[in-house]
Amino acid sequence: MDPEKIMDGLAKELSGALKAMAKAKTVEEKLTYSQIVKNLCDSLGVFLGLANDMMEFDMVED
Repeated sequence: MDPEKIMDGLAKELSGALKAMAKAKTVEEKLTYSQIVKNLCDSLGVFLGLANDMMEFDMVED
């Protein structure tokens, strides 16, 4: 699967989770959405870290 599509999907899910968290009424709902947001951010961070590593590798070859 294309990493760009995965990152775009994660970003869309993150945006949706943030909007849902803003509308949450109870503390339990807010906690649930905050855990979802954290997991999505961690997942997105993996891809961004990988992209950063690849960019450093490309510069070494030049």
